[in-house]
Amino acid sequence: MNHVKKMAVVLAGCILLLLFVARAPGEKSNNDSSQTAGASATSANDQQINNNMQAMFNQGRKIFRYDTFGDEAFWGNTLHLHQAIAGEHNGGVGPGVSPKTALSVGLKVDADALPASLVAQIKAGKVNMDDPATTLALLQLNSVVGVTGIFDKQGKLQSIGIQCAFCHSTVDDSFAPGIGHRLDGWPNRDLNVGAIVSLAPNLQPVADLIGVDVPTVKKVLGSWGPGKYDAELDMDGKAFQPNGKSGATLLPPAFGMAGISNGTYTGWGDVTYWNAFVANTQMHGKGSFSEPRITAEQFPVGTRAHYNQVRNADDQITAKLGALQFYQFAIPAPKAPEGSYDKTQADQGKVLFSGKAKCATCHVPDLYSEPGSSLHTPEEIGIDDFQSSRSPTKMYRTTPLRGLWSHQKGGFYHDGRFQTLNEVVVHYNEHFKLQLTDQEQKELVEFLKSL
Repeated sequence: MNHVKKMAVVLAGCILLLLFVARAPGEKSNNDSSQTAGASATSANDQQINNNMQAMFNQGRKIFRYDTFGDEAFWGNTLHLHQAIAGEHNGGVGPGVSPKTALSVGLKVDADALPASLVAQIKAGKVNMDDPATTLALLQLNSVVGVTGIFDKQGKLQSIGIQCAFCHSTVDDSFAPGIGHRLDGWPNRDLNVGAIVSLAPNLQPVADLIGVDVPTVKKVLGSWGPGKYDAELDMDGKAFQPNGKSGATLLPPAFGMAGISNGTYTGWGDVTYWNAFVANTQMHGKGSFSEPRITAEQFPVGTRAHYNQVRNADDQITAKLGALQFYQFAIPAPKAPEGSYDKTQADQGKVLFSGKAKCATCHVPDLYSEPGSSLHTPEEIGIDDFQSSRSPTKMYRTTPLRGLWSHQKGGFYHDGRFQTLNEVVVHYNEHFKLQLTDQEQKELVEFLKSL
């Protein structure tokens, strides 16, 4: 009996030893191996998602930068804008638009699209920047940000179209003023849209839509100025505010929009809504758009244009909205450069932002806008209702503050009524009776500049 017990103990010990050796350091059990393989390997579904993510990003960037949505039928074939750009010496009309003139009205050139030989010639001063033919050469290289020239086989400019990047991209001026690497999503606050459109030889279709004559159209376009555009003009026909100032609003940034509820100053809709709205009704591309809130009472011009129900058999917009939105959401707000703000004061301003100044009540960190419903009445924010009345919501959205430092040119609020961030802070200090001291206001401004 004792012998049997001893054999059992020895056998048990051997089994334990074998188990120990099997689990020795540096080795794993079959179970561990399967777990590790499962953790490190990418599943078929994950790979599909990854592939789709990259494909949508690439497609969206291409759409944002280069897709006209078929709008050349309007800008070129109807308004004949391409003829004014080419000039009479290049088969168009008038003096034409030279690169120097194009840069002066805020058009930008993508330096990465220029061949090395041309870059060398420009640096050597061997390129005539006063010749419209040079502009045509830049268009053929697809280097003018947001503008596409359509040429025939002989190299004659036949039409012209615009892209999202026309208003919502600029360059870093790394090569020369107005020439550099693209900055997608940055509002082009140098772009004088009104001056460019007014060059079109045939503005009669615009005049007919709004119900005025061509000289009035040119007067309205001339009132916009750099960095501004009126997206509601062909909706309600209100070209000027009651105080006589232009009804145009500042071009907004298209970066830092991930998580933001409303894509516009007055909350017409989210980003993809506004993409469809602009592509169909402002860029005059060929697509589909539905908006029953565009009624004859509030939007008589838009109703006449049938913007409440747009349908094109040759839809060149709808299928691209998903990828376009995906790319825009991927564009981060640019970080404030070192030395562009006082860090010590910004730290104090951050405390004020969430405390005494009560900014975080609406501009909730770290989104710095308002999750969910982000709309407020004009009375709530202490301004007039001119622009809000031009929206179906009749309200103003809580502006996203990320990257605020990068679009200080042109002022703040939808119409640039406040020239500096300090003026914005002073307005809210008085409107909400915050009793911020002058020093606290400075600290709050430095924090806003840091976002």
